Order: sequence, then C-alpha cells, then structure tokens
Amino acid sequence: MNTNQNVKTVPKVVPEKEGNLPEKKFRAGAISATVWLNRGHRPNGEESEYKTISIERSYTDKEGKWQSTNSMRVNDLPKAMVVLQKAYEQLILNEQDLFKANY
Repeated sequence: MNTNQNVKTVPKVVPEKEGNLPEKKFRAGAISATVWLNRGHRPNGEESEYKTISIERSYTDKEGKWQSTNSMRVNDLPKAMVVLQKAYEQLILNEQDLFKANY
C-alpha cells in the first residue's frame, strides 16, 4: 500500500485568537488528521507544550452545507489509517529533530 498516494498536506494555519495551534493537517479525500500544538501548565505552574491529533470526516448535509464528524464509516478506515500514519510520522520526525538539536 503506497501511503503517499492521494494524501495532501494542508499548510499551517495561524488562528487569530489565542488557544491551541494547528501545526499540520493531512487529508485523504474527506478524511483529515490535524496535529495540534497545545500549551498548558504543569501542577507546579511551569509552562508545558504537548501535541495531540484530531481526526474528522467532512461531508455535505441534506441542504448542501459542509459538516464534519469524528465518526468513520467502514470505507473511511483505510484513509483514516493513512492520515493518522502521516500525522504520527510528523510527530516522530519532529521529535527526532528536537533530540538532534540538543546535541
């Protein structure tokens, strides 16, 4: 299975309001996975950053308006696997780059 086939990388988006930042979005058809940079505080008050991944399926409703859901159909699962794999690769490769930068 060629995981690079028909997978699009959506450019980084910077939101106008403060909050979690989307770092990268991977899309295969109607299925997308977004890597998020989250900022928070540890119990001792120290700032921390961590990353999460969200997955969604886009569709048009009966009125033709675009909607999204986190529910996947059986036929969505192969594309979901591809975009999740790409998101995971993004996280691991960035983590390795950070590790190399410290040496």
